[in-house]
Order: sequence, then C-alpha cells, then structure tokens
Amino acid sequence: MKTTFPIIGMHCASCARLIEKKLKKTPGVMDAAVNYGSEQATVDFDEKISDLKTIGKAVEDIGYKAIVAPEKKSRGAGSGSAMTPDQMKEEAKKKELADLKIKVVFSSILSVFIVLGSFPEWFSIFMPPYVLLLLAIPVQFWAGWGFYQATWSGLKNRAASMDTLIAIGTSAAFGYSLLNVLTQKPTLYFDTAAVIITLILLGRFLEAKAKAHTSDAIKKLLHLQAKTARVIRDGKEIDVPIEEVNVDDTIRVRPGEKIPVDGKITDGSSSIDESMVTGESMPVDKKAGDPVIGATINKTGTFLFLATKVGSDTMLAQIVTMVAQAQSSRAPIARLADVISSYFVPIVLILAAATFVIWYDFGTFSSAFTNMIAVLIIACPCALGLATPTAIMVGTGRGAEHGILVKDAEALEIAHKTKIAVFDKTGTLTRGEPKVTDMAFMDNLEKVDEVKAAIAALEKNSEHPLSRAIVSFIRPPLAGSQEVVLRNFQAIEGFGVKGIVNELPVLIGNKKLMEKEGVTGSSELDKKAHDWMSEGKTLAFVAIRKKSVALIAIADTIKTEAKEMVDGLKRMGIAVWMITGDNEVTARAIARQAGIENVMAGVLPQEKAEKIKELKNDKKSVVAFAGDGINDAPALASADVGIAMGTGTDVAIESAGVTLLNRDLRSVVTVFTLSRATLSIIKQNLFWAFGYNVILIPVAMGVLFPITGWLLNPALAAFAMAASSISVVGNSLRLKGVRI
Repeated sequence: MKTTFPIIGMHCASCARLIEKKLKKTPGVMDAAVNYGSEQATVDFDEKISDLKTIGKAVEDIGYKAIVAPEKKSRGAGSGSAMTPDQMKEEAKKKELADLKIKVVFSSILSVFIVLGSFPEWFSIFMPPYVLLLLAIPVQFWAGWGFYQATWSGLKNRAASMDTLIAIGTSAAFGYSLLNVLTQKPTLYFDTAAVIITLILLGRFLEAKAKAHTSDAIKKLLHLQAKTARVIRDGKEIDVPIEEVNVDDTIRVRPGEKIPVDGKITDGSSSIDESMVTGESMPVDKKAGDPVIGATINKTGTFLFLATKVGSDTMLAQIVTMVAQAQSSRAPIARLADVISSYFVPIVLILAAATFVIWYDFGTFSSAFTNMIAVLIIACPCALGLATPTAIMVGTGRGAEHGILVKDAEALEIAHKTKIAVFDKTGTLTRGEPKVTDMAFMDNLEKVDEVKAAIAALEKNSEHPLSRAIVSFIRPPLAGSQEVVLRNFQAIEGFGVKGIVNELPVLIGNKKLMEKEGVTGSSELDKKAHDWMSEGKTLAFVAIRKKSVALIAIADTIKTEAKEMVDGLKRMGIAVWMITGDNEVTARAIARQAGIENVMAGVLPQEKAEKIKELKNDKKSVVAFAGDGINDAPALASADVGIAMGTGTDVAIESAGVTLLNRDLRSVVTVFTLSRATLSIIKQNLFWAFGYNVILIPVAMGVLFPITGWLLNPALAAFAMAASSISVVGNSLRLKGVRI
C-alpha cells in the first residue's frame, strides 16, 4: 500500500533525511520519500506487516508529528465529527507558529538584557553574573529545547545536523559561563548562546509563517465548483447538493449559472465561458451532443445536459489532483549549506574533541576546555545558516520593487539554471480578450457610416463577447449619430445575429451562416478573409439584402512587450516555447508576432502538465512555465519554475513560485536576471562562510601556538563568528545595488 501524509516539525533538509532514514528502517516499509518542501512523506508499505499507526509512531519517536489518521475535533458544534488530515495539519501548523512566536518574543527580550549585561563596566550594578545566569537559563533550556531534541534524535539514528552544532556550541558557551559564575571568573558567554538561539528561532518562525498557506490553492479550486444542481427526477426539477448528483442525471442550466458537473448537452444550446478551465477567452458555442465541463459558466441560453462524470471523475477534480501531486512530487533543492553541514558537523565535533585531548595532555584542563569551546563557538554555523536566507530575503525584496512577487524561495534559487521557458498563449502572451483588428468594406459601397451604424445596432443587442468587441470598435458617437430602427432581432446560437435595420435585412455572422442564408459572396472580401484566416483571426461577415458588404476580423491581440521579452530571453540563452489549446493556425500566427519558433498547439488542459514533464525529461533541462488560468495550475506546479501573471486566477498565482504583479512580460527577463545575481551572492556567501571556518578552526585549535605562542580566546572566537555573520549579511545587501 502506498500512502502520503503530512509531517509537522521539519525545519531543514536534514530533518527530511532523518525521517526518511527512520521510516525505511521501520518493519514492513518497502520504500519512503520525505519532501521537505511540501512537508509530506510518501510511504510504500506491506499492510500485512505494518500499518499507519506504527508508521506514525516511528516518526513521532524521533521528535516529529505524522498526521496519518483522523481524530476528533475538540471544540465547536462539530466536536463529534472527525477532522481530515488537511484540517489536522492546519491546526498543528497554527500551534507550531504560535509556539515559535512566543519563544522568539520571549528570548529576544531576555537576550537584549543579557547582551547589555555583558558590558560589566556599564551594567554590573544592575545585572551581576548570577542575574545573567537566571536570564540565560530559560533561553537556553526552554526556547532552545528543540535543538536538544533534534540533536538527541539525530544521535540515536547516527545522524548529525546543524542543530547538533548549535546545541553543543551554545551548551558549551553556557556551561563555560556557568562554571565561571560559580568560580567568580569574569569571562562570560551567555550573550553568545542566547543571541544564536534567538536568531535561529526567528528564521524558523519566518519560514513557518511563509508556509502557512500552502493548501490555499487547492481550497480555491474546490470552491469553483457549483454547490447545487437543478436535477430532473420523476418529471420534477429539484435542487440537490452537488454531492448527490449521479451519472446519467438530467440537469438544467440557466443563463449565468455554473455548470455543476461534466456532461453532454441533450436539449438546447448556449455560449459557454470555459476560460476558468481551458484558459481560452473566447466563449464556446455549444449545442445538443456537445460536451460541457463542470465549473464553467453558462452565458446565454438554457439547456439540458446528461451528467457523464461526477465527483472525483470531473475535469476540475482531476486538475485538483494534478496540482496536489505536482506540489508533493516537486523535489526539494539540495541546499549547499545542508550538504556541507552533513560532513562539516561531525568533522567539527571530532576536531573539538581532539583539541581537548591534545591540550589536556600537554597543558591544563582549563586550557583544554577553553580551546575546545573556542573551536565550537567559532565553528557554530551561524554564517553558514545565514548565507542563503539573507540573500533570498534581499533578492525577493529587490524583486518586489519591480513588481515581482517571489512566493517560493526555491523558485528564485533554481531559476538561474533555466534553459527552456514555456508560455501559455491566452492571457499570458496575449491580452486575453477579443478585439477587432481589421474591418473591410466593398470598394463600391456607399454610405459606409450607415452600414457601421447598422452593424452596431445589431451587435449591441447581443451579449456575445465578439459582439461587444465589434461595438467597442465602432465608436459609440458614430453609432449613436445615425437614425436606426431595429426590429425582428434574432441571435442565432453558434452562427451570428440578424434583424431588420431601417427596413433593410442585415445579417452578421460566420461563413456557415452566410452559406445557410444564401448570401452572395464577394471575391475581394473572400481574398481578405483567406489572408486574415491565415493569421489566425476570427471572421464576422456582414450582409445586407443577402449580399456581402463588409468583413470584420477579430483576434486576441498579442501584448506589445511580448517580442521584447522573447528577444531578451534568447540573449540569455533560454529557448522559448508557446503552448496553447488553440488551433495550429492561430497559434503559429501569434508565435510569429512574438518571435517564437517552438509551438505546441491543440493541447488539452489536462495535457499541459504532461507536456512540461516531457520537455524536462527529453531536454534534460530546467524548465520554466508562465501562465494565468486555472488550467495552467498543474503545469505551473510541475515546472521547475512557475511564473504566474498578476492578472491570472488566484489558483494559478498560488500554484506558481513567482507572480508578476506588474503584469509586464518583460519582468520575466528580470526574474532570471535577479535569480542569477542572487545565486552569485549565495555562492560568495557560502564560500566565505565555509572558508572562514576552514581558516579559523585550526587557529582555534592552537596550530599557531608553537610559532607565535598565541591562542584564540573564546571571546575573540565569538567576535569572529559575529564578524563572519555580519560580512555575509553585508554581502547579501549588495543585491540592492544590482542592476536588473
């Protein structure tokens, strides 16, 4: 049996590795994978040997919480009902965040007093050593208790992490200070231990807060579904909850209503807005026999349809599943700091122990203990831990100045590796709304203004988006200045409109309507029609007295900055692709305008994520995807870097790691530029942080003593550690001046 469940309490990739190691050792577990990014574990186990309760206990034995089974709500009206795993995770995360907040505030206040008390010449009267001890105890053993738990769990499982060094380093500083208080010696390091614990807890609080809304995208997807359906049963129309709709139920949908489930029209016709699912702005005309998609919106007509897919089988439910799977399967970036620390921590511990033994053999206990503390304090991975987050914080702030919201730090980290950028067409590369691009009339046509007025008079009575585009193109002053009398208006679903304007029969619609009504064509207009169709434009023919007199071309126009953006990406060595559910002709026409050679057309909504995965596998490259619609959510989650347009749906935005709030496509180039600059700073930080330890740890061990007679005092070690952290922060701040 294979199952996935949330885990509470992870705060670094080392935690994920520890849990994964423990799970794999659990009897009956065949395989286990723990994703730190999504805070989930996927376990494949033999039900004959193990069960979820045993697996959950294995996780809890090493200090984490596994949410593997429902439990009863403890309060409220529904106290007798079971909580879902998602609800349990949400409650646990809220409690974790609240606990961290209390510890950060409490330890911050105490640390301020401890730091002030470390200047005896100023505050010795108010804060003598024993007062500093009393202030440091709750910071060390209450606020910092989690470090001890993690260290103990790691040791039991033969694993060490940054928590191990933090626990040992701060404990050594605290213990040495305690010894000096008892022996009335002046050298104290309570401030070092307290500040380290406080800063690290603050970082974890900020991380936990950022992850508090990871499930919002799925919730919003589910809210798109209609709550009820008007079902015909026993000859009567009744409203039933969406959960009670069955396959083969006949359902009535009226104008403006959401279609409750997937099905097929049996009677009637309408124009349906499928943009929330397909991403395409043009409403789709539907008639008997055509399929309809649940959660889409009926625009004009009333129709009956037969339910073919309900519950988890609907397209919306499948999209929800794909988003969830993509989010949970996204591999966390192996942070260089964690990789270094996995080797660094045990080496430091060995070196500290060796320092104590060597100096105890050749010196005194005091010198041995002092030098060991110097090694532990100077090796405390504060700079190593700050190297990445400080650069990310400054980088994300720099992005915000340019209208770029970085929700997922991993996206900013990995974006610099992008070799392929894929763009959705509608609403991303294009404006996402129909617009008249061309209008042509017969060469010998008289009274063109009167014809325009007649067109406007007909189209303003239609609610179709194409009609609104035509009316907005024919300026209202012109349309209103003409005396027009309209009668016998008729909207022909799927074809167009017709009516009598000033006693003249006027017909506006597609080619099929012209043929159906026996309209006499025009060679010059037919030539324009052929040219405009090759450009991917939608055509509306105008006929008066069954003679073709005008032609209107409508298209979803490309954004003005699209070409500049594509050129910028190409200069960066990034290949640009376009993906769309639209037809090949229209797709190619838009791609040519943007300067894009690689096009994937006719792609169904549920296929977009698979196409992204295929690109990743076939090209062996990091792939970025930019989109705006609900249908784009699985692809945004599947891509290595998901970029959502600020004009897009909430679901698309929350599925992406980066959102362009300024709606400017050129900001896509800025995302990659910013990522490259940030990663350069991170590498510099890591180099300095690691280099600092490589150089100064031997000094702390006393390698210079035989030559210079000089030993590194723990106070200087603490200063050096602080200096390394300040240098890392200062280097990260250089991002503010980077030109992007």
